[in-house]
Amino acid sequence: MANVLDLKRRIRSVKNTRQITKAMKMVSAAKLRRAQERALQARPYAQMLANVLQSLVRRADLYGEDGADVMHPLLVEREEKNVLVLVIAGDKGFAGAFNSNIGKAAQKFIDYRRAPKTQTEESPMPGEQNIDVETVGRKARDMFKRRYPEATWKHVDEEYDNGLSHHVEDLRERKQPIELTHDLSSLLAKLSFGDVDKCAHSIIDRYERGEIDSVYIVYNEFKSVIAQRVVVEKLLPIRKLGSPEITVSEEMTEEQKEAAAHAAATAGVSINTPEESQMEQEAKKFGTADVDYLYDQDPSRLFRHLLPRYVTTQIYHALLESVASEHASRMTAMDAASSNASDMIDKLTLTMNRVRQAAITTEIIEIVSGAAAL
Repeated sequence: MANVLDLKRRIRSVKNTRQITKAMKMVSAAKLRRAQERALQARPYAQMLANVLQSLVRRADLYGEDGADVMHPLLVEREEKNVLVLVIAGDKGFAGAFNSNIGKAAQKFIDYRRAPKTQTEESPMPGEQNIDVETVGRKARDMFKRRYPEATWKHVDEEYDNGLSHHVEDLRERKQPIELTHDLSSLLAKLSFGDVDKCAHSIIDRYERGEIDSVYIVYNEFKSVIAQRVVVEKLLPIRKLGSPEITVSEEMTEEQKEAAAHAAATAGVSINTPEESQMEQEAKKFGTADVDYLYDQDPSRLFRHLLPRYVTTQIYHALLESVASEHASRMTAMDAASSNASDMIDKLTLTMNRVRQAAITTEIIEIVSGAAAL
């Protein structure tokens, strides 16, 4: 059994750890409030943009005059042979099962897409597909970097007209069915709409060229501290504006909800889903009235400008919700760690008192025995 001095050192060490976890919990709670406000401020713009596009779809034909060409390539659906999966996780740990749950959901989706095609109608499988994985966050990058190889490109520089002109291009050389294409961890360092727009246009360009046939996002959807779920959302092709197409979702358990509610209560964070602001309500009403709007621009030109912005907004909104979910998960994990540290301190204190009492009792017995021997 450890002596009193060793137990005191352990108690002091656990107390220092508890101070750190309490501080991390309060920092996460403060960051959660700011992240939640930022996500709420972005919702009216996303809702307004979706309503404008819905209004345009109701009043304009999605197909050209010949009835065959679609107004925009992002609306074209084709057989999914090459799939892009955008996995959004966090940059840091100490967030409980936040990063691991996202990794498990993404891996399950990849395994499903790579499973051999079956002939049964009850459980149809998509068949073996080529999958490109793009990660946001260092945890997602490290997780999939150990499992899959990185994509390789071949630099081509061809001369024309006796060296007067050059054609420079980087060609993709696929060696494995599942490869890591890009690491977008820089997006979380300073989340800005401009950086997300560059990322979205890169994805859109590849989809329009036919390099990828569909795009899915794996992230943690955030409504409130006790209303979160890991979802796999289909981003491209666009099927229904304003309504995300969720293919897979995993809800929080009752135990996780209770732990999150306790952490939020002790940190002063509300667990209720924020009510819609007046701006959000007005955004939902925009473009829904049965009014015959007149558009100065051609519908194809409007789609060409608005649909890429709609895709960018969807990715930006997913990043905002993922950041808020990460802070909520870290706040809950640090609250649980602080509670565990307090329980450990109580147990160590009880053990130390018992050891000290046993030592005192032994000394008293020795004194009494010596006195009796005289």
